[in-house]
Amino acid sequence: MTDTLKVLFVASESMPFAKTGGLADVAHTLPKTLAALGLDVRVMIPAHARIKAEYSDKLETVASTEISLGWRRKYLGVETLDVSGVTYYFIDNEDFFGDAIYRGGNAESEQYLFFCKAVCEALSLIDFEPDILHLNDWHTGMIPFLMKTRYNAILQREIPTLFTIHNIEFQGKMGFKLMQDLLDIPDCYNTPEYLEAKGCANMMKAALVFADQISTVSPSYAHEIMDAWAGRGLEGILSARRGEVTGILNGIDVEDFNPQTDPQIAAPFSADDLNGKRSNKKALRDEFSLATPLTTPIVAMVSRLTGQKGLSLVRAVLEELLQEDLAFVVLGSGDPQYENFFNYIAAKYPDTTGVYIGYNEALAHRIYAGADFLLMPSEFEPCGLSQMIAQRYGTLPVVRQTGGLIDTVEPYNEFTGEGTGFAFLTFNAHDMLEAVRKALRIYRDKPALRRLRKSALSVDHSFLRSARQYESLYRLMIQG
Repeated sequence: MTDTLKVLFVASESMPFAKTGGLADVAHTLPKTLAALGLDVRVMIPAHARIKAEYSDKLETVASTEISLGWRRKYLGVETLDVSGVTYYFIDNEDFFGDAIYRGGNAESEQYLFFCKAVCEALSLIDFEPDILHLNDWHTGMIPFLMKTRYNAILQREIPTLFTIHNIEFQGKMGFKLMQDLLDIPDCYNTPEYLEAKGCANMMKAALVFADQISTVSPSYAHEIMDAWAGRGLEGILSARRGEVTGILNGIDVEDFNPQTDPQIAAPFSADDLNGKRSNKKALRDEFSLATPLTTPIVAMVSRLTGQKGLSLVRAVLEELLQEDLAFVVLGSGDPQYENFFNYIAAKYPDTTGVYIGYNEALAHRIYAGADFLLMPSEFEPCGLSQMIAQRYGTLPVVRQTGGLIDTVEPYNEFTGEGTGFAFLTFNAHDMLEAVRKALRIYRDKPALRRLRKSALSVDHSFLRSARQYESLYRLMIQG
């Protein structure tokens, strides 16, 4: 090992190449921040179809070969490209990554079983010998197993593995026969001590058993997943390894989300000069054709429209909430039942609601900059990025106290006037409603509102703190 710490960061997606969720943001910003600290960090992701379509003329071929996948021989290509001072490697195979990033069902399992083996094979093909493999979510879960049981002898060295849980809800479950067929795994590993969980082979469990260290994306979530209500069946192995589980809070890209320089918003502003906030609110109101006065508060949601995000609570009381003096704006996509619900609300209350079903990055920036409050009533939230981005733009989050929301939002204290948002504890629609109403009362107290906005804008949600914690963990792992 040289003095420069070398890390290979492995994930299923990364900005700016492919994104379906927050993992892509982390897989871009964390390596970039670690590189700025002096580490040699490189990222490996699949060569998804959209990447090859957009970057084909920029990609450089590192390797082109075939590998075994059970009884099959499959093409493995490795392409590379440098972006923002970070080298990216792309695992190329049209059969597995020629269309959707996530195919669903067994097809998705096959995609990422291949990816795990391809990453192990690629280690001997690239001109880079990492000191640490930093693996992310179930899509990389079989890599620690393969490294411990098959590839150490081939590579003639042991590379420590860190596995980060971004969301324990998604575990990579499948029948053992499928996993065995593709990776030639002996029957002896199909037991609760190793890969089996509740009758299925489980890729995330494989990582939790075989990885050298485990991390999650917030300290509170690291604590929560030790219990059955949040551990989703994996609380036993996590509790058994609690001494090797670390919660490191995610951050956001503070260069991209910067109200002083953001080219996608109507006017710049800062904690020292909040005047531009009003201009952004007017622009947002006009964009959604809201008929409310500029003095009316705007409550927004920028979210995947899924049950995890607490949308059952929103659906239960939104029409009651809309009787208050407010406007409501939603950007997101997901479960058809919630998409249909918000479309219904937009049609019924066109003067006070604005709904955009889909994802639009520029619009998300404009909502963060123009709204007064961001509603985030999650049932569970490993970390969450929206509440941090909202604070970055002086938009006060209204959150349920769970996971990373606990760690990033300081609830308003009416006695001291301190806080960066509002919170409720019980997963209950009327508790959420009361938290929003409390926020609306503070909205009418202009000195208190201004103080809260300045506090929110002043919070440091950069990845620098997180990156330093990861660097310390990497060095601890190398020392053994």
